[in-house]
Amino acid sequence: MTVLKTSLRNFVAHKGRMVLSAVAVLLSVAFVCGTLVFTDTMNTTFDKLFASTASDVTVSAKTDENAQQTGKAPTIPEATAARLEKLDGVEKAQADVFDERVTLVDDQGNNLSPDTGAPTIASDWGAEEDSVMELVSGHAPRGPTEVIVDADTADRKKLEIGDAVKVISFRGTTEAEITGIAKFTATNPGAALVFFDRPTAQEKLLGSTDLVSQVLLTAADGVTDEQLKKDVIAELGGGFEVRTKDEAADSAADEVGGFLDFMKYALLGFAGISVLVGIFLIVNTFSMLVAQRTREIGLMRAIGASRKQVNRSVLTEALLLGLVGSLLGIGAGIGIAIALMELMGLVGMNLDTSDLTVKATTPLIGLVLGVVVTVVAAYLPARRAGKVSPMAALRDAGTPADGRAGRVRAVAGLVLTAIGAAGLVLAARADEAGEGAQFLSLGIVFSLIGFVVIGPLLAGVVVRAISVVVLRLFGPVGRMAERNALRNPRRTGATAAALMIGLALVAGLSVVGSSMVASAEEQLDKSVGADFIVGSDTGQLITPEAEQAVKDTPGLAHVTDYKFARVELSTPDGKKTETGLSAADPTYAEDLRVETVAGELSAAYGEDALSVPEDFAKDHGIELGDTVTADFTGGKSAELEVAAITTQDTSVDQGAMYVNIATVERYLPEGKMPANTMMFGKAEEGKADQAYAALKDSLKDYPQYKVRDQADYKETLRDQIGQLLNMVYGLLALAIIVAVLGVVNTLALSVVERTREIGLLRAIGLSRRQLRRMIRLESVVIALFGAGLGLGLGMAWGASTQQLLALEGLGVLDIPWPTIITVFFGSALVGLIAALVPAFRAGRMNVLNAIATE
Repeated sequence: MTVLKTSLRNFVAHKGRMVLSAVAVLLSVAFVCGTLVFTDTMNTTFDKLFASTASDVTVSAKTDENAQQTGKAPTIPEATAARLEKLDGVEKAQADVFDERVTLVDDQGNNLSPDTGAPTIASDWGAEEDSVMELVSGHAPRGPTEVIVDADTADRKKLEIGDAVKVISFRGTTEAEITGIAKFTATNPGAALVFFDRPTAQEKLLGSTDLVSQVLLTAADGVTDEQLKKDVIAELGGGFEVRTKDEAADSAADEVGGFLDFMKYALLGFAGISVLVGIFLIVNTFSMLVAQRTREIGLMRAIGASRKQVNRSVLTEALLLGLVGSLLGIGAGIGIAIALMELMGLVGMNLDTSDLTVKATTPLIGLVLGVVVTVVAAYLPARRAGKVSPMAALRDAGTPADGRAGRVRAVAGLVLTAIGAAGLVLAARADEAGEGAQFLSLGIVFSLIGFVVIGPLLAGVVVRAISVVVLRLFGPVGRMAERNALRNPRRTGATAAALMIGLALVAGLSVVGSSMVASAEEQLDKSVGADFIVGSDTGQLITPEAEQAVKDTPGLAHVTDYKFARVELSTPDGKKTETGLSAADPTYAEDLRVETVAGELSAAYGEDALSVPEDFAKDHGIELGDTVTADFTGGKSAELEVAAITTQDTSVDQGAMYVNIATVERYLPEGKMPANTMMFGKAEEGKADQAYAALKDSLKDYPQYKVRDQADYKETLRDQIGQLLNMVYGLLALAIIVAVLGVVNTLALSVVERTREIGLLRAIGLSRRQLRRMIRLESVVIALFGAGLGLGLGMAWGASTQQLLALEGLGVLDIPWPTIITVFFGSALVGLIAALVPAFRAGRMNVLNAIATE
């Protein structure tokens, strides 16, 4: 009880010093809890949507995972609905028509589909839609030129009743007028919806009024979904996909589950980084508090307190800090989740706060995380406090340095760093990606731990080097700032390590991202011979109308179709592999210059011929001239001769197997031929600019497709990787904020620790301005020390990763020096800002009171 009272008294007495550590715990817990609440809410939203739209039993066309990408929606006969309505146990059978591969544009050709990558779904307005949507204005479609659009799309794209739109499906373009606007009764997670009347939907989306997409069955009273499913299968036999309500909802949830899981674990990963950085802050805080309370601890020991009691006293303070920070963090996490929901709403994914899901495990996880992290971080300072000798504590104002412990730490740090460096070197020299990835992980982990452990040893060298360039310019004040930073290398190392972690990740990812762009650009310059590339950024197949528009464009010497044909290959080693063949016109050999290790690529476009990549040939014992059996999905079997073996040393179309489209046409019926995924064009000599403009004009009515020349394509690559890196940097910002709090806390506690010294400096003539400058310079040098270590370590990680990815075609190492230099000097600014409050407080100290402080 005495230990608890002492801990409570100390916690309250030093609450100001605990604030920043509590903020670190709060931020870490808030990020974790916010991520869990946000992803749980998204799961709840999708589950409610899928449950509200799923019928007791759904009957649809049976699909093959290796099916050809024809672009046409799967269908079943409309008569199936009438047939099933007569089945015992069926109360109602409702036919449904939809196509998830459409594009909605206005009469000016502007794309009205979501910008988020969510689908645009065209459907028929019927009983099923009426049950999950409410017509808020206008009326239902009454003919082939009338449509309803969803309210979210109307609001986002400023659409009104009477506006003209075009619906582009794989079967053609339909011009219509908006006659109604409907709102979801459940949350719309971001899709755009457009509705026709039934006959128009069947004709325009499916190609026949005798076809539907699926039949939705409502079970009669007393009939279970499982029983009805069995009866339907018995009635229809094979060729249909029959699912219960739960199975349909689970299937739909699985389609988005991978994305949600990736988002969840990615965000938790960044939260983990901030937790790791927060540990350094807490360790530093308690180490300094223990050092400042050495006399107090000595008195406690002198009057009978045991080592265990002193240890428990410090750990109890940490427990209180963890509890306070965690409870506040849980509340802040819910706020972060709501903010993320609002952010998603701005980009088109509407999440209703009424679906906010806070599972019982979420606050428990946050509480346990915050408390455990804080107590574990405070353990070493608490253990150090318990070892203080009563007499030594009464004699000294601080704990003496342990020279032996410092030597052990230095040796351990050097060993760990050496192991990490060896791992990075082995990863860079690996011959196989899997083996190299293991060495890379080993190298990153051990080099990071090694730098953290060896930080105090490096502080003496690096801080002096930085000081020569930065601090010596400020005369005696600069030299005092240098000595203050070197006074306690362990503290300086721990403070810098927190900043080092975040910046190491920034530098590593920058190197990898920049190398990806440079490698891709080199490959484009070396390999791509086509002047123009036509395709969709969202993976939409090219419709026949758009395909013809490209081919009719004047000024093109040739146009190349590029398709993806699904097959099952039987190789000479007796193995079967489901894969895809890159089916293209022979001109593709000019559009993409692919090097071969055997044979000529042009030979792969001969009759019943193909090429295989080098690794595939090695894995299956294939040599030039061998024959493989290709079973085309939905078509016939073919014996194809291996006419070329392509190199793996590329990042463009790596691993592709090339075949002539004419070969595919011989073995697939017309209705099963895959659609173009991309098209390539070559301009006539001297007409590149005119052909580029003409091609863009030809596709102005098809905004889902982009026309890019090589310069455009490079710019797109840079933008895509840049956006990804900016998102990652934004998430890493939390860890860097926590690290900055560590610098602030270290300086604030250091000012308290040096109160008497500051008073003496002021008494012998140091001005307030000089004092503040000294503290700011100390902060700057610590920040630059952390930045130097982090950026150097990150560049080593990035270079090793690039060398490993060179096995996959990432052959160019590019160090983004502007980014590295900006981050380094930006760290000086961060250090300057972090010192503002501690420097201000130091300057306001009363000189006499400071000198009198014990």
